[in-house]
Amino acid sequence: IRCWSNIPFITVPLSRAHGKSFAHRSELKHAKRIVVKLGSAVVTRGDECGLALGRLASIVEQVSMLQNQGREMMIVTSGAVAFGKQRLRHEILLSQSVRQALHSGQSQLKDMAIPVLEARACAAAGQSGLMALYEAMFTQYSICAAQILVTNLDFHDEQKRRNLNGTLHELLRMNIVPIINTNDAVVPPPEPNSDLQGVNVISVKDNDSLAARLAVEMKTDLLIVLSDVEGLFDSPPGSDDAKLIDIFYPGDQQSVTFGTKSRVGMGGMEAKVKAALWALQGGTSVVIANGTHPKISGHVITDIVEGKKVGTFFSEVKPAGPTVEQQAEMARAGGRTLAALQPEQRAEIICRLADLLTDQREEILLANKKDLEEAENKGRLALPLLKRLSLSTSKLNSLAIGLRQIAASSQDSVGRVIRRTRIAKDLDLEQVTVPIGVLLVIFESRPDCLPQVSALAIASGNGLLLKGGKEAAHSNQILHHLTQEALSIHGVRDAVQLVNTREEVEDLCRLDKLIDLIIPRGSSQLVRNIQKAAKGIPVMGHSEGICHVYVDMDASVEKVTRIIRDSKCEYPAACNALETLLIHRDLLRTPLFDQIIDMLRVEQVKIHAGPKFASYLTFSPSEVKSLRTEYGDLECCIEVVDSVQEAIEHIHKYGSSHTDVIITENEKTAEFFLQHVDSACVFWNASTRFSDGYRFGLGAEVGISTSRIHARGPVGIEGLLTTKWLLRGDNHVVSDFSEHGSMKYLHESLPLPQRNAS
Repeated sequence: IRCWSNIPFITVPLSRAHGKSFAHRSELKHAKRIVVKLGSAVVTRGDECGLALGRLASIVEQVSMLQNQGREMMIVTSGAVAFGKQRLRHEILLSQSVRQALHSGQSQLKDMAIPVLEARACAAAGQSGLMALYEAMFTQYSICAAQILVTNLDFHDEQKRRNLNGTLHELLRMNIVPIINTNDAVVPPPEPNSDLQGVNVISVKDNDSLAARLAVEMKTDLLIVLSDVEGLFDSPPGSDDAKLIDIFYPGDQQSVTFGTKSRVGMGGMEAKVKAALWALQGGTSVVIANGTHPKISGHVITDIVEGKKVGTFFSEVKPAGPTVEQQAEMARAGGRTLAALQPEQRAEIICRLADLLTDQREEILLANKKDLEEAENKGRLALPLLKRLSLSTSKLNSLAIGLRQIAASSQDSVGRVIRRTRIAKDLDLEQVTVPIGVLLVIFESRPDCLPQVSALAIASGNGLLLKGGKEAAHSNQILHHLTQEALSIHGVRDAVQLVNTREEVEDLCRLDKLIDLIIPRGSSQLVRNIQKAAKGIPVMGHSEGICHVYVDMDASVEKVTRIIRDSKCEYPAACNALETLLIHRDLLRTPLFDQIIDMLRVEQVKIHAGPKFASYLTFSPSEVKSLRTEYGDLECCIEVVDSVQEAIEHIHKYGSSHTDVIITENEKTAEFFLQHVDSACVFWNASTRFSDGYRFGLGAEVGISTSRIHARGPVGIEGLLTTKWLLRGDNHVVSDFSEHGSMKYLHESLPLPQRNAS
């Protein structure tokens, strides 16, 4: 024990067994012992008189959940003063009302003044009620809670410190949640200038310093500090340029301007940061987050423990590169510069990337070989995904050809005038194409996706964030390096960024201030997860590729087996592969039907029978579990329909609006199918595998969209553009067009400028 300026403190124990704090958020799920500090603003109501019961119940539920997972939870709570203030006010009002009713009559009740209540008296009146409330709430989850009241003197006296430490350890051993608070009934008012004293010391001035001190004393893994702000900002919250700091490092204090303290309580954000840094030096990880926001308070504690990007995480380990937020800002700035280039310059970048894919193919294939070997050794990828992961010389050559197609077709993509209107004399309006902004493309096991998507982003002038699967890390790294090398020829290297940090996809989907469009490329589960996680950011894509081929009664024998084989067997893992084969009832037990079945058996395609098909067979294949299944392998479902109308109804009920095909020689039936099937791609006598940007002549695609707005089907350059309106006038004002004004609207359509002939 030492003293400095009459303030007792302790040095950080040297015998800490749990080692250093966690370096990354993703490691927080391993936290065993956790302290949750509830600030006054979290526990109390907005009127500061009484407790926020709903919020408190939610916090107790989360703490109970973590406790029942086998973790050791402790709570440092405020709220006794507010609870006591509510009780004492009630008592004073009741007492005054009785006296005034006896002596002055009812008319003077409204003039009663409530005296200023002394905080220590409020704390004395509120402690028992606050604890009773905690006990009642924890009892609902079969958890026992115990109250511990402390003062600074309890840490000053060595024997008391040991007693406190022993009590807390014994409570944790018995699976009891300790609820700790400063004994505000006897504690003196805080000294105005007393706070942290030096590097390894801390005084108990408020519940922030108390929580930090307990966390270090008890060798806790994680301290969660809940307040009424989202976390730590680089300037006072609410100011125009304030940005939430995701990760705060020791030494960053100089870049932060602290605002005022919270509406209640004794500690401000500066005190929280100092306490957090002290705990961090003692080996405890710290997160400061908002415990009052109605949309997140119900899961803020569990989200933090799961490693989600909530609040500000304090870490001693600085990443080697920029944060994902910085990368997004770099991509936006780079994208704007990219959009300002001449079309020929953007095309030159893409052609340079195409050349690099072939010139550097040995290095690319070597990196890809590392990914394949690691995936095979770990056995974590199914065979279809291993095929997607694999690159080859022919794949790289095809990629280069596709990129040159993009370069050739992108000459007039950005800034193209699509509408001109003369609003009035000397007042002309134009609608022109512009980039969407910053795209986030998340892809799995598809390194060839990186140069494709990069080329489309470059052609459309968009900034790009890429998040690839770790199974393709080596391939993605070299392909991104080559992309930036190509971008460097016109000084826009930063326009395409590869996210290499440990960012979870769900956290990326929350960056609605930085990202304008998310495009997932991968499994249906990945797409569904992203669509669910995206907060305020549109998602372009499809969650499933349940593609149908309908064999009509007038189908050609020569065409049927070729189209079905190509649709199912050419690349069964693709999203545009056949999954359900619909056969007209009249074709059952015909030579054509036998040919279809024989071909599927030769190709080793496992057949699942639909309900109607199974009813026609004595010994049927395994009956399908669901007619809405994307197999992604050499498997498919066969079902029987009575007509083209029933085939369409089946597709609408069980399909995913991706790609659907009719095989028939009856033109009237085919046109009926083409007009009535409501899918992104509908074909007649052609394989489902044609549903592809390269095969459509788009050069490449960022994905296939089944959305009904903006872009649908294979999405190339056009799908990555939006528009803006340009109005050129000469001292025009709306009042001139009023009933008695001097000008009239013309609204004349004007001819469009000639498109680039190339």
